[in-house]
Amino acid sequence: MRFIHLGSVDDPRVEAYTNLTELQLRNRLEPEKGVFIAESPKVITRALAAGREPISLLVEEPWIDGMADTFATIDARWGDDVPVYVASPEQLRRLTGYRLHRGALAAMRRWPLPSVGQVCAGATRVAVLENIVDHTNVGAIMRSAAALDVDAVLVTPSCADPLYRRAVRVSMGTVFQVPWTRIGGDDVRYWPWKGLEELHGLGFTTAAMALSDDSISLDDLVGRLGPAAPADERIDRLALIFGTEGDGLSRHTIANADLTVRIPMGHDVDSLNVAASSAVAFYATRDARRR
Repeated sequence: MRFIHLGSVDDPRVEAYTNLTELQLRNRLEPEKGVFIAESPKVITRALAAGREPISLLVEEPWIDGMADTFATIDARWGDDVPVYVASPEQLRRLTGYRLHRGALAAMRRWPLPSVGQVCAGATRVAVLENIVDHTNVGAIMRSAAALDVDAVLVTPSCADPLYRRAVRVSMGTVFQVPWTRIGGDDVRYWPWKGLEELHGLGFTTAAMALSDDSISLDDLVGRLGPAAPADERIDRLALIFGTEGDGLSRHTIANADLTVRIPMGHDVDSLNVAASSAVAFYATRDARRR
């Protein structure tokens, strides 16, 4: 590694960490030049383990010795010319605008997203995130998906980017472990009509997580999973669809999905935060698949 001690927080070599917006980092016009920021040694380690290429690192000086294994990994795979910009805790706070609990960030290169068919090859249970705009929720759903063995995650064209800094941080780097892609790319007209058709064509039963007059309970859905389910109701490949905060799923998605599913709740509570409801659905359907 090349260790470079920052003399000023205005050093243009660290502008990726400070001055560029998330949209500029993503670089829609030239995705191969896009960058994302991984924050904390654990997240950086998971990104590296997934083969994500580092461009540079920004590290608090007290954390240098503790990251020796990370630096060795980078040297072995990407060569010893990747710069590590070393800053004092105060410099890093001024650069990022807040105090980091784990004093390291890495600017890493984005990768071309695979097709839906590639991500779903061999998958029996996937999650679809429809227009979820809160990065915290996207990151939390990714973390639950990894923990509860969801095979893949598909985000719609208007969904927040799973590689935004906050989403990556909240996911604890699991965004690099769960296969995911954007269904329909950036074509906002693709979902839900063509997107649902694509999922049906791949053999998925689509389940819209929403309240409606004809919705079935999550318990009923679980009863249709696995080899013990009645043959005429058995679901072999399941796509769970979760909607945006507030409004939930669009009426078009609900109308064109195979099933509408609700989570039974007490005390007159009619809904859960989407991150919480996804974790409940992932856990329930995970157990059913194992049986």
